[in-house]
Amino acid sequence: MKKTQSQIKQKYGWGFFIVLLITFGFLSMIFAGIVSLFVDDGISYPSGNIAMIPIKGMIMSDPASGFISSAAASSTEIIKMIEKADKDAAIKGIIFEIDSPGGMVVPTDEIALAIKRSNKTSAAWIRSAGASGAYWIAASTDRIFAHRMSATGSIGVIGSYLQFSGLLDKYNVTYERLVSGKYKDMGSPYKDMTSEEREIFQNLIDKMRHFFIEEIAESRNMDYDDVEKLATGQIYLGYEAKELGLIDEIGGKEEVKEYLKKELNLSEIEIAQYKKEKSLIAMLGSVFNDNSFQIGRGIGSSIASKGAEPDYPMIWW
Repeated sequence: MKKTQSQIKQKYGWGFFIVLLITFGFLSMIFAGIVSLFVDDGISYPSGNIAMIPIKGMIMSDPASGFISSAAASSTEIIKMIEKADKDAAIKGIIFEIDSPGGMVVPTDEIALAIKRSNKTSAAWIRSAGASGAYWIAASTDRIFAHRMSATGSIGVIGSYLQFSGLLDKYNVTYERLVSGKYKDMGSPYKDMTSEEREIFQNLIDKMRHFFIEEIAESRNMDYDDVEKLATGQIYLGYEAKELGLIDEIGGKEEVKEYLKKELNLSEIEIAQYKKEKSLIAMLGSVFNDNSFQIGRGIGSSIASKGAEPDYPMIWW
């Protein structure tokens, strides 16, 4: 493949090669779009009596789009899986395989609420990490298992953002402020945040922290004050989390299966591994990716520089 690409470049030049790549990518997207009209939601639902639903990567609303994207846990897809398992009479319980540092506030709460609405017995299996929002989700299940060295807890909220006003001053660039409301550009990276604006944001974060503590206290049947003492944002290892009452058991997949087997009075466990299938466009993208990355990075940088930043600090669990 590389030899063929090199020969094309030498014979026709870079211009032709770039046009060829773009044409290939465009046709691939059209073809994948047509195929998508004849398939379901792209999620695999195999048979079994225990559904395994993965929650891996940053928790976000929707899956990242485009050829080049990082892995993320989509609340939209995860909720579909939960609802599918809940309606399937053959599914007796759900294991949530968690390996996530947390993520966005609303998607996290959406998943936790979907778990609570489910009528199935559920268990969280925390692997390397089940921190912040991922821990919130784990706490919504009936029982939490974690590896003794997994990163758990991190009960808290972050709302930090980059601020470029000093850089603008250095290069004699001015920020022209045109707003229709006093706080409309509150948190803009192009100006210093006032003490009043900082207080408003801090109040928002404190309220979200209160909700976080309240949910954990209710889900874990703990006293609010006891959870509040642990809500410093600190990461706890699995064995520490068990001592503090944040998880129920030290263990992995086999221990979770044994718990559900006993809890549901099942003679055997047959795992139905729910997962998002890699789409055709993603597979084509991986081929297109190697040769188009540098081109796309240049285009993407140009687009990103034109006001793509949010006008407020991003708030995460």
